[in-house]
Amino acid sequence: MNKKDTIENLFDRLKDDFDFEQPNNGHQDRFLSKLEQSKGVVGISKRKTSWWKPLSIAASIALLCVLGLQVYNTQPSIKEQVVEISPEVSEAEFHFASLVEEQIQQLKSEKSPENEQLVADTLKQLHGLELDYKLLEQELVNGGDTKLILNAMITNFQTRIELLKEVLTKIETIKTLKKSNDANFTI
Repeated sequence: MNKKDTIENLFDRLKDDFDFEQPNNGHQDRFLSKLEQSKGVVGISKRKTSWWKPLSIAASIALLCVLGLQVYNTQPSIKEQVVEISPEVSEAEFHFASLVEEQIQQLKSEKSPENEQLVADTLKQLHGLELDYKLLEQELVNGGDTKLILNAMITNFQTRIELLKEVLTKIETIKTLKKSNDANFTI
């Protein structure tokens, strides 16, 4: 082969020497077995159809579709729905909730062996009022009488605040009585 030969000239010159015949059936298997015998090489077995890869890809795609639908179909929480119905409720709730929380912290700080049962009962009543409030929120979202439900929600917060004030007053009375009894007791 000369350096001057181009690829086209090379193919033109060698075109009669190309082998276009198909090998006999089983040629590859016979070749691989002879190769294994002569060199001790492990043969390449026929490829088995593997279904786990396509199935795992399909399962992954299905999982991503389900998760995508969950993201797009999530409904807003009850709080968000209440804010959509009446934005003023969220402002009032924030104000009342902060007052209630402040008084609950004060109540917990005043807890002593003398008033432990009173504090526990008060917290239990507050929990019940909180559950009632959540029911009112759900009713509002479900389309109940808006004005009536909003009034009941405000009354619920006012009841909690009044309960806490009353209990804190009783605790102060208990502390005062204890101090006066201790002052009257001299040894």
